[in-house]
Amino acid sequence: MDQPSTTQTPEPDLTSTQRDQEEESVHRALESYYRAGKPPWDTGVTPPELVALVEGHEAMPPGRALELGCGTGTNAIYLARHGWEVAAVDLIDRAVDQARKKAAAAGVAVRLLHGDATRLDELDVPGPFDLFFDLSCYCGVPLHRRDAYAAGLTHRAAPGARLLMFGYGPEPLGNPTPEVASWAAGVTADELRARFPGWELLDVTPGTNSVPTFWFTLGRDA
Repeated sequence: MDQPSTTQTPEPDLTSTQRDQEEESVHRALESYYRAGKPPWDTGVTPPELVALVEGHEAMPPGRALELGCGTGTNAIYLARHGWEVAAVDLIDRAVDQARKKAAAAGVAVRLLHGDATRLDELDVPGPFDLFFDLSCYCGVPLHRRDAYAAGLTHRAAPGARLLMFGYGPEPLGNPTPEVASWAAGVTADELRARFPGWELLDVTPGTNSVPTFWFTLGRDA
């Protein structure tokens, strides 16, 4: 894992990928964050929840990891530095370009791909993967594309794989949770249980943000 990242070819031409109006709206919103500067989810600091999974008392042994919505590559580079074979995907080309520069400067090999996390079949990420990491990607996916997201991960998951996901939700933990009727409402534990058959929801930990956020840990059946 000591070689700089390289551009993967061929890449999908996302302008030719059919997306509906809601998907285009999300894409424009994400692009606007990167044009304006650093997006709020791209802090440049690896969250302690991922650090615990990689370096903690019950750390996973290094294997193959796929990051969904990798942004400028902070967490993909962290995983690579800790012995993981990493592929990472982001919808925004500006973010992927920055991630490639950061990975090259760090001297680590990360397969950085410009693409859609709900259309993994269009990308060169066959799996299997032992770890999936998602920092606010799924909660921004339109509802009608979320089953495709879950199916893409499930198809690529090694037995016993883990999914560590951060997202915002409509209600604080312990309160009645309404059905998510729009992608803007975020994600709930009940939704993940329904959309990820063959996975077990192992843990839900509230985040420390001013709005309701959660860390979800799912485990693939062995």
